[in-house]
Amino acid sequence: MTRVIGIVSGKGGVGKTTVVTNLSTALATKFNKGITIMDCNVTASHLSMHFGAYLHPFTLNHVLKNEVSIEEAIFVHSTGVKIIPASLNLSDLVGIDISILGEKIKNLMGGDDFVFLDTAPGFGKEAISATIACKEVLIVTTPNIPAVTDVIRGRKVLEELGVEPLGVVLNKVTGKKFELTNREVIQLTDLPVLAKIPFDLKIQESLAAKTPIVVHDEKSPASIEFFKLASFLTGEIYEPPKLSFFEKFSRIFSKLS
Repeated sequence: MTRVIGIVSGKGGVGKTTVVTNLSTALATKFNKGITIMDCNVTASHLSMHFGAYLHPFTLNHVLKNEVSIEEAIFVHSTGVKIIPASLNLSDLVGIDISILGEKIKNLMGGDDFVFLDTAPGFGKEAISATIACKEVLIVTTPNIPAVTDVIRGRKVLEELGVEPLGVVLNKVTGKKFELTNREVIQLTDLPVLAKIPFDLKIQESLAAKTPIVVHDEKSPASIEFFKLASFLTGEIYEPPKLSFFEKFSRIFSKLS
């Protein structure tokens, strides 16, 4: 049975699309799962760019205008992840009906293990239309008061929509004393912290390389956390790779520099 999971955030800038990109790739490459991801942020699309893809003959915008089927908008990345992009062309926003998204997604049910919806940030009409098409969501945030406050607000919206929040993914974690701890986030949101993705310059490097970090450097601290999150979703065991002495030394040196 296909699980349709929304990746949501209370605000922009928390790295939601980076989480979608790497979680989906981790599931496809390490756990051999069938994965489709969809860029539901039609007004500010970025998802396919994380995979180095820019121009597409058909997009979600065309699907929402009933010009093509949702299957026709899929392209398959070399990682095995199937991607339904949104258009980068502003003119393609004219005439779309985001409210029919849930109806269109039904055609994807049964073919994959997971379908991830990369929603628009916040809880406006665009984000709500994607969220109600899901039964489950992961909430991405950063470990600071404004971002976590938006999670608290967002949870109330999810309760009203009847959508289950699986938990919180803390992203861009530096480990500084001023950041909220796991315990504080759990107390504030009443949700489990499922992953703690460290701030990792390798992610910026991978974006420049147009390759998800879990492929670009699967031993990086961020990659290991993405694999752990994928393991949680599948219920399968993941053993983090053992680092050589040189790799351990390099990690320590990079933190000090």
